[in-house]
Amino acid sequence: MDDAILVLGGLSTGVSLAAASGLRVFLPAFLASLAMQFELLPASESMGWLASTPAALGLGVATGLELLAYYIPWLDNLLDTLATPAAVVAGIVVSAATFVGMDPFMQWTAAIVIGGGAAGSVQLGSVATRALSTGATGGAGNPIVATVENVGATGLTALAIVLPLVAALLVLVLLGLAFRRVARWRRGRREAAG
Repeated sequence: MDDAILVLGGLSTGVSLAAASGLRVFLPAFLASLAMQFELLPASESMGWLASTPAALGLGVATGLELLAYYIPWLDNLLDTLATPAAVVAGIVVSAATFVGMDPFMQWTAAIVIGGGAAGSVQLGSVATRALSTGATGGAGNPIVATVENVGATGLTALAIVLPLVAALLVLVLLGLAFRRVARWRRGRREAAG
């Protein structure tokens, strides 16, 4: 029973951190690294390096640069181009790091499918939001989008560490709502075209 709880907790944390990686690539890994160092979050055996001081320092610097870069109008759109594949990779890595108590094959399969999928889905939504903001405001509204994403990534990461099941349920609900919205939008486009 304890193993099942450990696996469920790791899956919940992992999917939530991966989704947060779709908003900010480095922030969830940085905060997870700190949580692992303070033993607030268990690390999988193969990903113990994430709990190291050099990893935390490197991720901290990268996080600071990423957070600031999204406030530079032309750079934020360029970052979205680079961040999309990076977010998927970050989602895979951070989820694999928290998928504890699993067979390595299952750990990495779940990390690729669940972690990469969650990060990629959220990142695509983030890119679409920034594109709409750029189109509607000429980029003047993008700092507001960046602030909301920064707060969202920080809040979801903290929730994933402290209350992983709640965070995972929140991610599932938000992804469900996003998919419904996209489906309605597509249906409306088809009806308008046909």
